[in-house]
Amino acid sequence: MPTLASILADTRTRVAALVGMGGALAERAWDAPPGKPFLQNSGTTVGVIAEVKRRSPSQGAIRPDLDPAQYARGCERGGASAVSVLTEERHFGGSIEDLERVAAAISLPVLRKDFIINEVQILEARIAGASAVLLIARILGREQLDVLAGFVRDFKMTPLIEVHDLTELDAVLKASPEVLGVNARDLDTLAMNPAKAEEIMRHVPAGVTLVAESGVETRQDIERLAGAGADFVLVGTSVARQDDPEQAVRALTGVQRRARQ
Repeated sequence: MPTLASILADTRTRVAALVGMGGALAERAWDAPPGKPFLQNSGTTVGVIAEVKRRSPSQGAIRPDLDPAQYARGCERGGASAVSVLTEERHFGGSIEDLERVAAAISLPVLRKDFIINEVQILEARIAGASAVLLIARILGREQLDVLAGFVRDFKMTPLIEVHDLTELDAVLKASPEVLGVNARDLDTLAMNPAKAEEIMRHVPAGVTLVAESGVETRQDIERLAGAGADFVLVGTSVARQDDPEQAVRALTGVQRRARQ
């Protein structure tokens, strides 16, 4: 099973091949049309972010034959608030082309989910039509996180900043994030700890949009996360495994939000 260190090593190799194209990518990114607004308001219910996901290190093969555009259209019909696209290729089976196809196929905002360590990946996301980019506090130092979040905003996208423990949360909150994700999965061990995640969620201020990540499979899971203050949930494997993403997403929508203090 790959480790976070090995995934990041592969990411650095990918990025190294792109860095020389940074100038050309920046020109294209500035000229790209704006993405859709990302998670501005989920209304009175917990919004569902459905994820385009073919496989993962923790789950193995999920749906290798997944058609990203067709899948995303089904999720939109089912009431999804946004679609997340895993673009890491070697370990998750994704691509930047998947992101481009999804953004062109639906009217929902689209999140680029990857191991973002360099500005060129943000330029790629903008060109492909992303509305938001995931930034993982675990793999970025505070200064690098601030720089990359600012770069995402410069290109009219939203940084979704992910944390896994209270130390990361305290540091990230000083940067005034608009949208914050709490991941119940430890990226180093791949172990799940839902109770720890829910405790972290209760420390997120009410003015920050909160996304619960990983381990969301049933409506009961979402009801539990609503109790911890989730505004949105990111759902990957449990929907991607279903033959009908429209029905799978619809079954998860409509859970009432509960205000955080």
